[in-house]
Amino acid sequence: MKQKTKKAAAKRFKITPKGKILRGRQMAGHLKMAKTKSAKTRYKRKAFVSKPEKRRIERLMPYN
Repeated sequence: MKQKTKKAAAKRFKITPKGKILRGRQMAGHLKMAKTKSAKTRYKRKAFVSKPEKRRIERLMPYN
């Protein structure tokens, strides 16, 4: 039987052409007036997922 992609994971993660997985950063959603400009800029950048999490996420998105 064919596996289904978990849509919640597909919306949150992006797989690069080399197979690495990008994720957004935490703390970027709200309460931005208290944060410095450099911190807000850092939160905009994407980060790579760690190796143990990468295996878990690849199971959620088998065909991406």
